[in-house]
Amino acid sequence: MKIKISFIAIVIFFLSSVQAFSQDQNFYMFLCFGQSNMEGNARIEAPDTTNVDTRFQVMETLDCPALNRTKGKWYTAVPPLCRCHTGLTPADYFGRTLVDNLPKNVKVGVINVAIGGCKIELFDKDNYQTYMETAPGWMKGMVKDYDGNPYGRLVEMAKLAQKDGVIKGILLHQGESNTNDSLWTKKVKLVYDNLLKDLNLDSKNVPLLAGEMVNVDQGGACASMNAIIATLPQTITNSHVISSAGCPSAPDHLHFTAEGYRILGKRYAEKMLPLLGVKLK
Repeated sequence: MKIKISFIAIVIFFLSSVQAFSQDQNFYMFLCFGQSNMEGNARIEAPDTTNVDTRFQVMETLDCPALNRTKGKWYTAVPPLCRCHTGLTPADYFGRTLVDNLPKNVKVGVINVAIGGCKIELFDKDNYQTYMETAPGWMKGMVKDYDGNPYGRLVEMAKLAQKDGVIKGILLHQGESNTNDSLWTKKVKLVYDNLLKDLNLDSKNVPLLAGEMVNVDQGGACASMNAIIATLPQTITNSHVISSAGCPSAPDHLHFTAEGYRILGKRYAEKMLPLLGVKLK
């Protein structure tokens, strides 16, 4: 019996070692999720589509024939980086800033699954269906693009991506639809913990970066939520809050302008770089 168990252990170790060696340890990957500001609300402008370093990649999370992209494949991260017709997102300039500061042999990849208007409950893998029962029709259409389960799609794509590289962090921008929800931090922790478990990740190595809502200095309609977001590190030890102060707001005071997304994305990267052991150039 002991010999049999030892043999099985050796086989498991061998298989896990093969997988580890097949991964490119210099391909840093980041999961992105949330609602409309992570989805990308601002119109993509000409400078956003040019000079994108091929070291910055996006894994398409659904089929986009008009973009010549197929679900589960990597592409140079020319926006849109969420669904086929979404706009500029913090992930755009997060990735660009990373590749500008990381060694030339390091690639960066993002996987973005976000749904405009959704509460964090949509990413609760055990209760999302209950939430969807009361969701508006326009949201159900977007969720349908992910076969009705955005969290499931994020995990599906992440597992596929783990064959290629190493997940180094998780980016979140969500909260407008949970404004003043005192339980938000616990709900985020549930999603974070599920991602770690489902993807076999260690919280010590995979920080969660959460962006603020449009700031009060821009007349943010949901700026009061930032006080709750500020307490996230009390619930998730390896979490970090990204300030939105000074990031220009769209006229609705819910979303950022293209320039606002560029600034916010750079701030995500400026927080992530030291966590990767890299000094900002």
